[in-house]
Amino acid sequence: MTDSSQALKRINTLLDEGSFVEIGAAVTSRKADTSAAYDKPGDGVITGYGTIGGCLVYVYAQEPSVFGGSIGEMHSVKIMRIYDMAVKMGAPVISLVDCAGVRLSEGTDSLYGFGQMFLNQTKASGVIPQITAVFGTCGGGMAVSASMSDFVFMEKDKARLFLNSPDAVLGNYTEKCDTASADYQSKETGLADFTGSEEEILAGIRELVSVLPSNNESDLSYDTCDDDLNRQTEGIESLSSKADMLRAISDNGLFIEVKKEHAPCITTGFIRLNGQTVGAVADNEPRLTHFGCKKAIHFINFCDAFGIPVLTLCDTEGFATDMCNEKNLARALGKLTFTYAKATVPMVTLITGHAYGTAGVVMGSKSIGADIVYAWENADMGLMDPKEAAKLVYEKEIDEADDKPARINELTAEYRDKVSSAHANARRGYIDDIIDPAETRQRLVAAFEMLFTKSVYPVSRKHGTI
Repeated sequence: MTDSSQALKRINTLLDEGSFVEIGAAVTSRKADTSAAYDKPGDGVITGYGTIGGCLVYVYAQEPSVFGGSIGEMHSVKIMRIYDMAVKMGAPVISLVDCAGVRLSEGTDSLYGFGQMFLNQTKASGVIPQITAVFGTCGGGMAVSASMSDFVFMEKDKARLFLNSPDAVLGNYTEKCDTASADYQSKETGLADFTGSEEEILAGIRELVSVLPSNNESDLSYDTCDDDLNRQTEGIESLSSKADMLRAISDNGLFIEVKKEHAPCITTGFIRLNGQTVGAVADNEPRLTHFGCKKAIHFINFCDAFGIPVLTLCDTEGFATDMCNEKNLARALGKLTFTYAKATVPMVTLITGHAYGTAGVVMGSKSIGADIVYAWENADMGLMDPKEAAKLVYEKEIDEADDKPARINELTAEYRDKVSSAHANARRGYIDDIIDPAETRQRLVAAFEMLFTKSVYPVSRKHGTI
């Protein structure tokens, strides 16, 4: 490719200066033997390796000026070879996508290449991180490839990701609902984890890679910590946003939020505690939705696959009660429970507000596998809101009272003290300690340090079915 290649410019911007080494630059389509039109070195994709922050990564970038960046047989072969090398070396693969789709002139050869790409991605899943960034078109099979990645970035204005173009969706057209846009794919489907300008995307990938392990066995994601490990987090309990709480806890305020625009009832992302990368899941709204559960499931699965500890901030009162959630929520909750319960990484849960009913159980409770559970002083943990519970438990006493509102308040306080308060649950062993909000950072740092050598050997089985 020439220096004017858009794909090469993206690679050089992404990687450490001067670190990129191209592989397969002279590869051409098999049709080049019989047609000069196909004699294009590289076959529409640049492949190779380099470094980000000194860490090895493999990268491929499609060149839209060559066959529209379309997938042909040798195009896909080059990508497969990069995957083979990345798995052997234990390094992430970064895909920079700008693709017109499958190359029709090559027929089934190009389609077979797509299938081989999917197979390689499957083999690499859970072994090395896979990151896809979409800058132009990403349709059909490339949309499937993107969905198989761990993280997807989309350029906010020009990127188009779709299986069927908006105009091909029954009853729809682009002006009505642009189902291929970055806005739709980030907010509605949750497929796009991050959106932004091209410059923001490339910078975002560099930041993300800096906190991720290179593979599932060797972790290079640790960093030195120059933030005070005993730094007080005064006023953290008054913050309304869980993202702000996580920034207050994290080393130097670092928080890389994942799927920020999708399912806002749950916040997910990466923080650092004493230089260690920790995955964070937090209730940002009082009621869980099935979209929020799926968001948490995907994130926790990634963390567990790559040995990243999980912190859960629990503050939930129950479930969303609309018809859409009623159709989907039970299955999503089952999968979320399964995801927490099968995870083998260190898990710490902090109850910052409420942990009511089944919702409180599935959000990283001790009963489904959390190693340490902390709570702030005013936290509640029980079947339901203490006032509503008191009305049911003490119904007769309330009916006989002269001043019913006053008696309800008295009995609510009594029920909370005996059953649902943080202290009551600590006495039963469901909470390991009640901590001062100002000491949250130092207590979490200490907990994850203690859990650093955690080792679990699951029961032998092929896989679960939930």
